[in-house]
Amino acid sequence: MKREQVRERHAEGLICATHVIQNPASPGEWIVFFKKSAGRSFFLVDDQDEVESFGRLDDLIETLRGLGIKFAEIHI
Repeated sequence: MKREQVRERHAEGLICATHVIQNPASPGEWIVFFKKSAGRSFFLVDDQDEVESFGRLDDLIETLRGLGIKFAEIHI
């Protein structure tokens, strides 16, 4: 799901959980996925529909704040 879609879905109350996990393809990086109320999950993707990966948790958290997300579960 692209950033603008996340903002819209979050504002509509359709995102029920946000999870941060290590990128399985690159263990030194982090990715985020969102669970919708219907049980489906979506990764945060960039404009090329590639899963967005962050080298620093601080950068990922700042991105989440910019999307209006105030709570995320981090899996280490």
